[in-house]
Amino acid sequence: MRKRLRALARAAMQTRDPLDRFPPARAAGLDRLRRFVPQAGADYARRRNHDLGRDAHEGVSQLSPWIRRRLITEEEVLAAVLGRHSARAAEKFVQEVVWRSYWKGWLEMRPSVWTAYRAGVLRALDRVATEGGLRRDWGAACRGETGLDAFDAWARELVETGYLHNHARMWVASIWVFTLRLPWELGADFFLRHLLDGDPASNTLSWRWVAGLQTQGKTYLARASNIERYTGGRFRPEGLAPSAPPLEGPPHPPVGPVPCSDGIDPAAPTGLLLTEEDLAPGFVFEAGVRPRATAFLSRTAGLSPLAVAPHVGAHVRGAMEDTAARWAERLGPVTWLGAADEIASWAAREGLTQIVTPWPCTGPVAEALDGTGVRRIVRPWDAAAWPHATHGFFRFKNHIPALLGQIRGPSAA
Repeated sequence: MRKRLRALARAAMQTRDPLDRFPPARAAGLDRLRRFVPQAGADYARRRNHDLGRDAHEGVSQLSPWIRRRLITEEEVLAAVLGRHSARAAEKFVQEVVWRSYWKGWLEMRPSVWTAYRAGVLRALDRVATEGGLRRDWGAACRGETGLDAFDAWARELVETGYLHNHARMWVASIWVFTLRLPWELGADFFLRHLLDGDPASNTLSWRWVAGLQTQGKTYLARASNIERYTGGRFRPEGLAPSAPPLEGPPHPPVGPVPCSDGIDPAAPTGLLLTEEDLAPGFVFEAGVRPRATAFLSRTAGLSPLAVAPHVGAHVRGAMEDTAARWAERLGPVTWLGAADEIASWAAREGLTQIVTPWPCTGPVAEALDGTGVRRIVRPWDAAAWPHATHGFFRFKNHIPALLGQIRGPSAA
């Protein structure tokens, strides 16, 4: 039955290539940033909630696919924006960028929430395998065939382009949970299988927030009038749930320790491991690492027990190839690994006694590297932001001025 579920997931994937819109190269991300910066102030604040169609997202930055792999970094995005606008004028966009750091830090100190989500996906898929009604409704939602015009358009846009406007993501999640009454874990999995910017922290915790599990008791209700207003009248779906009672779930786990870098021996023969979690190794070199060799490892297939959309893996591979080309003089011989259990043999072949990697945040890469002995280095931006993600975002945002004060400006990412 699991094979049949994978086949259904593959059937929902279209042949249109999302990489044409979001080329997996730093130069493309920088170009998009350059074009967006003039709009990052009052224009962004005014237009950011409006989803006017899949080819009309100019009110938002659309930088997330590049930031997700750190082909461009949060610091340099903010440096570019604040070089044009005051922090007050660009407040809404600054907060949008910093939300990503907040979600990452929150989950790093509570990784069991990710583990519980993964278990929830498997339980929900077991139900799909045995409950015909749920299987039918889940399949219709993934294919964009529910009969709810707005939802169906967004589901197809996600599958075909690998991208959704943030407001549409909230509407889709709310309709999925409260109108279609599908397990939230399957919705989060649907997103993670298709989004070019799919991130375990942002995706999981945003779906939990909509369902009333993250800010416990507070939910997000998709309303037809709100959808009509912010889609320019394109949609006014009928039959949406009139209320959004929060889902039941356990309390948050206790806050765990703040991640800190592992010790590095600068004299040891060192290899650099780069993954889709962070493809900007400049800060690792600044920490004194001089790799004799570099390996690239992708765990994109580990995002879901079902088939991940081909464009997601292709975007990761393209981003890695771009990184390898840009940093060729610093990386040494480059190897492409197929699995984490190949790290030891690669290290032996290259005569390496120490493997270093940018910190792999909670998710498939971190799971794959657990127990491998790879030394992890926390990026300074993350080290400054994550300790403040102990409570809600509104407490976290009090620390934004201090975070902005440490931005160094453009860098070679």
